[in-house]
Amino acid sequence: MGDLELLLPGEADVLVRGLRSFPLREMGSGGWNQQHENLEKLNMQAILDATASQGEPIQELLVTHGKIPALVEELIAVEMWKQRVFPVLCRLEDFKPQNTFPIYMVVHHEASIVNLLETVFFHKEVCESAEDTVLDLVDYCHRKLTLLVARSDCGSPPEEEESQYGTPIQELQKQAERMEFEISLKALSVLRYITDCVDSLSLSTLNRMLSTHNLPCLLVELLEHSPWSRQEGGKLQQFEGGRWQTVAPSEQQKLSKLDGQVWIALYNLLLSPEARARYCLTSFAKGQLLKLRAFLTDTLLDQLPNLADLQGFLAHLALTETQPPKKDLVLEQIPEIWERLERENRGKWQAIAKHQLRHIFSPSEQDLRLQARRWAETYRLDVLEAVTPERPRCAFCSAEASKRCSRCQNEWYCCRECQVKHWEKHGKACVLAAQGDRAK
Repeated sequence: MGDLELLLPGEADVLVRGLRSFPLREMGSGGWNQQHENLEKLNMQAILDATASQGEPIQELLVTHGKIPALVEELIAVEMWKQRVFPVLCRLEDFKPQNTFPIYMVVHHEASIVNLLETVFFHKEVCESAEDTVLDLVDYCHRKLTLLVARSDCGSPPEEEESQYGTPIQELQKQAERMEFEISLKALSVLRYITDCVDSLSLSTLNRMLSTHNLPCLLVELLEHSPWSRQEGGKLQQFEGGRWQTVAPSEQQKLSKLDGQVWIALYNLLLSPEARARYCLTSFAKGQLLKLRAFLTDTLLDQLPNLADLQGFLAHLALTETQPPKKDLVLEQIPEIWERLERENRGKWQAIAKHQLRHIFSPSEQDLRLQARRWAETYRLDVLEAVTPERPRCAFCSAEASKRCSRCQNEWYCCRECQVKHWEKHGKACVLAAQGDRAK
């Protein structure tokens, strides 16, 4: 491991062994919160290990203890909670929490898991250790990419609107919407890593990717819409590092990381022998794929030389007769996690929301202070700064920041004026975090 350690090897082993999936009813409970903290520690340690180019103990532990399926199930469970329970919770008349941070942690949980999966799925053995749940993960990624394409028609995701304050619940809903965009981008990277293993995927998984979801055509749509790029004030911006950044004119021909993920996934799905043997090139698929020729410029080929093979494939495809849709009778596995969770909880969404309102999301001041102390221990500032490659940004205006809130040490500002303007939003969390520190 590198010089900066968050977890000792023995500690990481204990945390990985304890990973499990929680019922929707228990999201946000004490045991669930403990696992969320453990996941965040594993997440940060995995990033530290990868950044330091050391061994990958977190990835190895997850494979050794067979915990990737548990992570996939927990990922889909919190996705379902956000879609089915969270909206019901927000509509309850008696739901007027003094502090929304306990609910925010559940909303953020999906991002924590998908970020960990993105880090470890770089290694092929992780994909193999997912076993049958790789089908569920493919479906999850398909849902997120479809959402990306749909949202690109409606413009980029909303930005922070610091000057307009709604109710705490409205602000939480806005945060969840912004987070969904970032989660979808992470899912794109996870899917690309799955396609790296196309030669070892089961026939059911290949059929799910190529026939059921027609992922090559969906990826073409992503390239066309490029939801991670936009024009703002006549300048090109790209979404990187959790925020929109203006691209200098000299850098605009440079391939972005997300565009690169799409091209590599297309390469894997269209040129690997296993996929080519099973992908039905219908007239629709041919028309969609031939759109790629317009993107394959010399500048792009200089950056990804392997795409010359894809260019040759498309030239051949243009002269090839299309195939009618296959109607073979095939027995195959299907994803079961989403359907099982839906079946187990159907008709119970309001009951779950009311139970969580009474027993989980209405903590006492003392409980909040204790939880604040645990959050402060989990999100160590030295580790957060090590896993964040960029200089900190002002919490109000997003300019480069050099001053930190002296009370809680959590937020950064470029000047005193921005700190004063942000206090209306930051004040409660600041006091809570400071109380947690004093309780240590």
